[in-house]
Amino acid sequence: MYLYDGALDVPKILKQWYDSERDSNYGAYIPFVGTVRSEDNISGLSFDIYEPILESWFKSWQEKAKLRGAIIKMAHSRGDVMLHESSYIAAVFSPKRRVALEFIDEFVEDFKASAPIWKYDLIEGERVYAKDRSTAIKGSGLLGGQS
Repeated sequence: MYLYDGALDVPKILKQWYDSERDSNYGAYIPFVGTVRSEDNISGLSFDIYEPILESWFKSWQEKAKLRGAIIKMAHSRGDVMLHESSYIAAVFSPKRRVALEFIDEFVEDFKASAPIWKYDLIEGERVYAKDRSTAIKGSGLLGGQS
């Protein structure tokens, strides 16, 4: 897991990951790149991350990948990311394409639902919590909408 301040350098990160695994005999390398899109008059997004929980969550996914003979990599931004820049990259390396295709889908969906990352809209230079586009984290008590 890699955390960066600001937008991600997609070509550089994907190349580093490819170079690190190209001799590992994986038959599939499936990346997913998340990009900040224009909506609701925002100029970008800003992210806060609770790193201890994210590390634990990611380690559990590394173990799941290992059981399937695959590996998972992930990068995410801290702070501000402007429109059309990337804030999230994930990639799966696996001997078989079907494993990689299924695993990247499961991983990205669970990331959206479970990762302890708080998203803010950037509007006229201000950070505004994006509550209507955020997902409560399972087991988070009052913050998760549970009583």
